[in-house]
Amino acid sequence: MEASREQTHFVLVHGICHGAWCWHKLKPRLKSAGHRVTALDLAASGINMKAIQDVHTFHDYSEPLLDLFASLPPNQKVILVGHSLGGLNLAIAMEKYPEKVAVGVFVTALMPDTTHKPSYVLDQVRHQQQVFGTSKFAFGKNMALPPFKLYFEATPNWHCGNVCYKLRCNLFKDLELAKTLVRPTSWFHEDLSKVKNFSNEGYGSVPQVYVVCDEHSISKEYQRWMIENGGAKDVMEIKGADHMAMFSKPQDLCHCLLEIARKYA
Repeated sequence: MEASREQTHFVLVHGICHGAWCWHKLKPRLKSAGHRVTALDLAASGINMKAIQDVHTFHDYSEPLLDLFASLPPNQKVILVGHSLGGLNLAIAMEKYPEKVAVGVFVTALMPDTTHKPSYVLDQVRHQQQVFGTSKFAFGKNMALPPFKLYFEATPNWHCGNVCYKLRCNLFKDLELAKTLVRPTSWFHEDLSKVKNFSNEGYGSVPQVYVVCDEHSISKEYQRWMIENGGAKDVMEIKGADHMAMFSKPQDLCHCLLEIARKYA
């Protein structure tokens, strides 16, 4: 794999229930291309020691990412990559540190706008009721935990705390890894419905690229709606990738990110 002329720093942000572990196929590919890669665990995720019951706001949930940005030198810009719910973590970091983000990359991720509350994209998920092909989310009051259930129609079925998973095997390629490391979490919907809109001067000032995945993922129509609603600068598509593109198509996703690095870094 051809490396870019200059090293780029990629920061990888996982989606709901996941952790830094979900990037284990992508991270070495980016590093072998000569780049620096940071994959972190958000609060109460992966091996982060906090319990979800002790994480009360989306800001608290995002704290490890915000701490990373606070530690970056003033002149350093990163390529910020988010998956699924991680798109909202990208937005909160881009809002606070726009000068430190070269581009935000939303990999089949929730992408907010600057017109509505951050919870608006979650409201659209709830209204659709069915967003992962034939899979469904079942929301408790305020889409919070407890109760919260995430259903993927397939076997085997298993439980993790208050979260019931029916995992689709082609959604989680590394099923045993997921069964070991997936953790209960929250949508933080109530909190996100009360915080300020993201601003044009902060989040809205950073270029955004959306990576569409078309197999057993957030519906393509919903992804396209977010792209139009949020105003992504560029759109890329990975054919045959499911919602977990870092598992199903890691080489293709790596290629997309290297192309983005050549253009924006």
